[in-house]
This record gives sequence, C-alpha cells and structure tokens, in this order.
Amino acid sequence: NVIKMKIVFMGTGTSQGVPVIGYDSSGIDLSNPKNWRTRSSIHVYAAGKEIQVDAAPEFRLQCLKNSISRADAFILTHGHADHIAGMDDLRRFCDKAEGNAIDVYSNEYGLSRVRAMFPYALGDKPTERGYPCFRLKEMPETLDMGGGLKISSAELPHGSIQTLGLVFECGGKRFAYYTDCKSLTPRAEELAAGADVLAVDCLRLKPHPSHMTLDEALAVVEKLSPKLAFFTHTTSHIDYGKIERSLPKNCHIAYDGLTVEI
Repeated sequence: NVIKMKIVFMGTGTSQGVPVIGYDSSGIDLSNPKNWRTRSSIHVYAAGKEIQVDAAPEFRLQCLKNSISRADAFILTHGHADHIAGMDDLRRFCDKAEGNAIDVYSNEYGLSRVRAMFPYALGDKPTERGYPCFRLKEMPETLDMGGGLKISSAELPHGSIQTLGLVFECGGKRFAYYTDCKSLTPRAEELAAGADVLAVDCLRLKPHPSHMTLDEALAVVEKLSPKLAFFTHTTSHIDYGKIERSLPKNCHIAYDGLTVEI
C-alpha cells in the first residue's frame, strides 16, 4: 500500500509536561520512556508537503530528536503557552523558506496571541537575518495545500476559548487531530467520522472543566468509529503501561516520537 500521510507525535504531554517539575504523587512508572512526555505538537507529511501543528516549549529539541527541518505551513490550534511558546524557533524554518517567511494559520484568538508574543516576527520579511517572520492568516474551514492535500478545521470548546480541530485529507485518507477540547461540535464529528486515524484529547481519569477524561475520549471513539485512535495531551495520571493494555483494540496512548503512517 502507498503511504498517503505520515504523522509524527513530537510531544504528547499536558501543559506542565510529564513528569512535572519536582514530580508528583501519581505513581507513574518513570522507568518507561513512554511516560516521559514533552508538550503536545505534531508534524504531518503529505503530498510532498510538511505541516507543523503547534510549537511546544521544547520545540527545538523535538525537531532535533525527530529530524524535522522543514515546514511549508504552521498551524496554531490555540494560543495557550504550551502550544505557542516555541514559535520563535520557527526562525530556522523561515531561513529555509521562500521569502524567509512562513504562513501561520490560527483562529482570531490564536493570531492575537502571536501578535502579542512575537511582534518582532510580523511583516513582509525578517527584521534581521536569521529572525523569524510570520505571515498571519485566519484558518479557513478548508485549506487547500495543493497536491491533493486539504486541511479542514472546526472550532472546539476549550474552557473560555475555542481550539482549532484539524482534519487532514490526502489520497482518500483522513487524519483528525483534536487536542485541548472538552467536547466535539457537530461539524467536528462530521469531519472525523470514520477517519483512518483520530488523535484526541485525553487529559486524565478525573473530570476537568476544559479537557476530556479517558472515559470521554473513549466515548468519542465509540461514536466516530475511526480505524485507529490515539489519546494525547495526557498527564502523569495516564500511565502508559497500565492504561494501554486496558484499551479497546483500536485505541492507544500516544507517546513522544510515535510515528503513524496511513
């Protein structure tokens, strides 16, 4: 079978990372490398393009670890620190891009956070050689990247803000990435129903006001019936060794460095 898309889970942890500074009392098995999680982001290869979604505080190290050195576009799901803080390191991607700038897509909240945090990176060209330069664009409902790659978006409730849920389509295959959300909207459900791969928010076991629990994530999988599902943005209360073996056959805990091919 011809591979249509490749997804690299660069980071799969919650906003504080796993383990948290000073550790905690969760009892997570830190001898298992799959329980060491940097903040969540992914890199998608499709139709000869490379799309970077979010830039964690560890973004530079994630790129080095996963041999990522190019991005044709950057999509920010939302402006919270664990997803935006690494954007300055996009300067290397800008160095290698046409015009030394990169297209940055998000919703209005995300774009406002980029403007506030990186005013020196806005404009037609970098202010100095080697600096980042972002061409800010509001994410449309469907973004045509050319070559048969389309990226659809749907806003997802995440506390007081909206997160961008993304569905990548290429060669008849679909990958849905729904991080940082409490539930799915009807549009999000329609876009992801029967997807080849679904990655969905799964913070912890106990309820949280703006993130899904494991049970809520499992309910989403049951409703949407993807071929494969991966749970991401997890805390130290999601122990890979304990939880992975308890999941349905098509469900898995995502971990840093995981690569999925469709």
